[in-house]
Amino acid sequence: MKHEDFIVSMKGIQKSFGGVHALTDGELTLRKGEILGLIGENGAGKSTLMKILSGVYQADAGVMMVDGKEVHYHEPRQALHDGICMIYQELNLVQHLSVGDNIFIGRESKKGWKLDRTKDNGRAEELLKELELDVSPNTIVNTLTVAKQQMIEIAKGISYDSKVLIMDEPTAALSINEIRDLFRVIQKLKAKGISIIYISHRLEELFEITDRITVMRDGTYINTFITKESSLPELIRSMVGREVSWEKKKHSNVAADAPVLLEVKGMESHAIKNASFKLRKGEILGIGGLMGAGRTELARLVFGADWRKHGKIIKNGEEIQIHTPHDAVKNGIGYISEDRKALGLALKLSVADNIAMPNWEKFTSHGVVNEKEEMRVASEMADRVMVKTPSVKQLVMNLSGGNQQKVAIAKWLLRDCDILIFDEPTRGIDIGAKSEIYNLMNALIAQGKSIIMISSEMQELLSMSDRIIVMCEGSITGELDIADASQESIMALAVQRAV
Repeated sequence: MKHEDFIVSMKGIQKSFGGVHALTDGELTLRKGEILGLIGENGAGKSTLMKILSGVYQADAGVMMVDGKEVHYHEPRQALHDGICMIYQELNLVQHLSVGDNIFIGRESKKGWKLDRTKDNGRAEELLKELELDVSPNTIVNTLTVAKQQMIEIAKGISYDSKVLIMDEPTAALSINEIRDLFRVIQKLKAKGISIIYISHRLEELFEITDRITVMRDGTYINTFITKESSLPELIRSMVGREVSWEKKKHSNVAADAPVLLEVKGMESHAIKNASFKLRKGEILGIGGLMGAGRTELARLVFGADWRKHGKIIKNGEEIQIHTPHDAVKNGIGYISEDRKALGLALKLSVADNIAMPNWEKFTSHGVVNEKEEMRVASEMADRVMVKTPSVKQLVMNLSGGNQQKVAIAKWLLRDCDILIFDEPTRGIDIGAKSEIYNLMNALIAQGKSIIMISSEMQELLSMSDRIIVMCEGSITGELDIADASQESIMALAVQRAV
C-alpha cells in the first residue's frame, strides 16, 4: 500500500542521542479505525518512534506522513493539532485538581475574564458519559483509582478531537476487571473511527485487542503481522531474534528439612491480617494474589517500611527487631520495589552512585568518598549482573527498564544480603530481559541466598517458585508446593477469603 492509504505512515526514521543510535530504521503504518500493537524489547526504539510521532522528539532522517501529507513536528502541540495524542504509562494528571480541570487544562473556556467552569464541566461530563465512566467532573483526581485516572487521560485525549491515540503500557497497573473495562472502551473508540497504537509487553493481550502487530528490535523495524494470522512464538522470535520459552517448575529445589532462614509470625497492620510464613535457605518463595490482596504491604512490613501493630520476625531461630528499612538492611534483607523508578532508584544519579547508595561505608573514610574505588566496584557489579551501559557514569534514567532493574539488584548484591524481596521483578520489562533477570535470581539461589518473589504473572510464579503462598484481602489464604501448583489452584486461593 502507498503512504497516502494510511492515516499515519513512518519510514526510514532515524534518531540519535549523543552519538547513541536509538533508531536506525523505524517504520510504522496505521489505518483509520485500526488497533495496532507495537512491541519490542526495552531499548528497541518503540518509545522514541512514538515520541517522534507525537512531537516530543524530532527525527534526524526519514519520512513521516499524517493524512497523506508529510509532516515535521517540532513540539507536541503541532501533533495534537493534527489529532495525535500520546497517553504515557506515567499518567500526566495534576493530582490536586478536579477531573474537569485536568481534561481542559490550558484550554479552559472563559466568560469574559473569568474561567467558565460550568461550560467545561458540561463538556467533561459528555466525554465521561461517552466512556461510560461514572465520575463527576468535580471529583479531585487523587481520590480516583489508577484505572479511573487512566480513563480521565483517555477522555483528555478525545477532547482534542484525536484521530490517533498512542497508549503506552495501558494495563501495567490494572486488575483483570479493569483491563476488561479498558478493552471495552478501546473497542468503542475503534468503532468511532479512532486509530490506536497500543504498546505492551503483555503479548497475550495483543491477540485480544489488536488488528495488526508491528515488531521492532535494536532500533530497527522487523515486521508487521496480521494478528489473527500470527502466533505468540512467532512474535517472540521476531522480538528477540531467538527462541524463548518457559515451562512450569516440576518440583521444588529445596529439601523439606532445609533450615528455615526467616519466619514471620502473626504480622498485622491496617492492611494485613495475622500473616505468618516461613522462608527456607536457598528457596524462592512466591507470593501470589490479585491486585490489592496485600502482597506488597506484607513485604513492606517485613522490610520495616510500614508500621505494624503486631508480629514477630525470626531469623536463624532468633527474633530480630525491624522497625525501619535500615534495621532490615542491617539484618541482611534487601528489597527491590515494584516501583523501581520512584522507590528503587535515584534516576538522576549515575549507575555507580545507585549501586553505591546502600554501601557508602565501603567507599568513605572520615566523610570523604573514594570515587576511584566506587567506580571500580560499581563496574565489577554492573558487569556481574550484565548491565548494558556505555559507562557506570551513565545516568540511570537513560537505561532501559531491564537494565534499571539490574542496577537495583546490583546494589543489594554488593550489600551481600542473604534475603532478597523481589516485588514484581519483571514488571514493564521485555521478554528477553526477563530471562536475564530470572538467570540472575537463579544464580543468587545457587549462591545460597533466599528470595521472596511477589508476582502478578502466573507464568513467573509457576516457573520460578519452589513454594507459593497466596493472599486475598490482606490474609494468606493458602500455601502450595510447586509440584501441586497450577493457575487454577492459585486463582482459587486468590479469590478465597480467609476464614
